[in-house]
Amino acid sequence: MATMTLLEVVQSVLSDMDSDEVNSISDTLESLQVAQIAKDTYYWMLADRDWPHLNQLFLLGSVSDTTRPNYLQIPSDVHELESVAYNTRKSDGTYDIYKELIYMYPDTFLVKHNRLKDSDTNITLVTDGSGVKFSVYNDRAPKYWTSFDDEYIVTDAYDSDAESTLQSSKTQCRGRREPTWTSSDTFTPDLPRDAFPTYLAEVKSSCFLNLKQVENAKAEQISQKGQRRLSRKSFVAKGGVRYPDYGRKHSKYTSTPRSPYFDKT
Repeated sequence: MATMTLLEVVQSVLSDMDSDEVNSISDTLESLQVAQIAKDTYYWMLADRDWPHLNQLFLLGSVSDTTRPNYLQIPSDVHELESVAYNTRKSDGTYDIYKELIYMYPDTFLVKHNRLKDSDTNITLVTDGSGVKFSVYNDRAPKYWTSFDDEYIVTDAYDSDAESTLQSSKTQCRGRREPTWTSSDTFTPDLPRDAFPTYLAEVKSSCFLNLKQVENAKAEQISQKGQRRLSRKSFVAKGGVRYPDYGRKHSKYTSTPRSPYFDKT
């Protein structure tokens, strides 16, 4: 099955329920109800499993605040921040040098940085948005990061010779982004093509139960079969999958899986 617009989903459901035909999701109260169930079902399916197509590369946002030179903002649609790298090229350097930053728990971060003396020339006293102050290095590229509020990442250092604050353009991040929903006729839910039969069956099953107070056995059967199939098939690009080796020797092309550091749920 190819992908479907929201209008096509609504029309398919209404046809199965022997309801009035519509040319827009806003034509009738029932079509609006179906569209709302389609939205609820979409977000339920997104939350039900880890969808590989939502794992993306992205930039963090610049804060451009000299009282917080070591801060970067997490985009609002990012729900899992798995890795953060930063371009550590010196001001007189020729080549970009991206290095992955190491995550540090907030309490450990503060304990470490409370040992620094802000009277030293290579130390800067920064002020968090909460008003809390702590010290960071100003003579080197960042090596560690943490987050106190799941909105900003905070690094242990910034290179004042290269920049006055950390820059969005120098970040290189990987994680899970949450797609948005638009209640319009032409909107297409952001799901893999082979997930659409299951999605449509879930919408039909929910609509029959909620709007008609009856079960649609066929839609429920398709939904269950589709969910089982999707649980076995996730990635199109197999390079995104890593399997445990149970003690076998790693080659230079394998790495140990890591859990996401940041999970906004």
